[in-house]
Amino acid sequence: MRIAFVGKGGSGKTTSAAVFSRYLAELGRPVLAIDADINQHLAQALGHDGPQPRALGADLPWLKEHLRGTNSRISSVDTMIKTTPPGTGSRLLDLSPGGDLLQRYSAVAGGVRYLVTGEFDESDIGVSCYHSKTGAVELYLNHLLDGPGEYVVVDMTAGADAFASGLFTRFDLTVLVSEPTRRGVGVYRQYADHAAGHGVELRVLGNKVSDAEDVEYLRGQVGDALIGWFGQSAWVRAAERGDVAPVGSLEPANLAVLGAVLDALDARQRDWAAYHRGTVEFHLRNAAAWGNETVGADLAAQVDPDFVPGPGAARPVHA
Repeated sequence: MRIAFVGKGGSGKTTSAAVFSRYLAELGRPVLAIDADINQHLAQALGHDGPQPRALGADLPWLKEHLRGTNSRISSVDTMIKTTPPGTGSRLLDLSPGGDLLQRYSAVAGGVRYLVTGEFDESDIGVSCYHSKTGAVELYLNHLLDGPGEYVVVDMTAGADAFASGLFTRFDLTVLVSEPTRRGVGVYRQYADHAAGHGVELRVLGNKVSDAEDVEYLRGQVGDALIGWFGQSAWVRAAERGDVAPVGSLEPANLAVLGAVLDALDARQRDWAAYHRGTVEFHLRNAAAWGNETVGADLAAQVDPDFVPGPGAARPVHA
């Protein structure tokens, strides 16, 4: 099951993603956290200090070759773009920490295994957009066969930046973290408008809520989309100073919110056929808009009409 945390910059989405990931890990659930934000702070929020692991978005040739497998519809990694869908012969992945991909790219912090897309470096400035890196996450998720009881938690780019690719459709549940302010609610409305018609299950998680008036403001603005809210937290303040305690010691009301988010996620059921149709739709859009011209080939030919991912598609290899 996959969950994305989104929201305006400073809303608390990275902290929320980290705390939820640690909550899952402490429950003994298999979980992988992914930092897909241009501000790479998820590892620190998980309690890691020091160098980041190898960035998923900085090693695309290896990643593409790994995922291509023996798929005869993909002639070479040079013709593989961020939306290229899996097909017969593609390498389908699971969440086993012993696999090549997670061994190569992941690290563990706060009991959570995590991946990072990578920061902008000097060679990127003025040349490429950040979505050239988040495209690696889209490729990874499109080749991942996760199931009930397994969790992928993604800290997404802020605001409407998430809509620069099809990555925003790759989740079973999207949680928009919103402060009880006009700006916070405005980001929710913008996100909901952009996501309409794409099968996105969108809920709102209030953050930095001080009193009943804040709660009523959020409820009046977003209605039934409000899944819960975090009040002021000494636990979070201590964690942000580097004093990371078990999530089980979080304030009871805030801990209950994490349970509500998990319940909402577990209630979702993925339709693999619909999921793959979305993959193909965005691939064909990107192929027509820029991909065909860039690689000099008709990338629609990469679509395998007889392939649908899911538990019955193929036995997944280690990631």
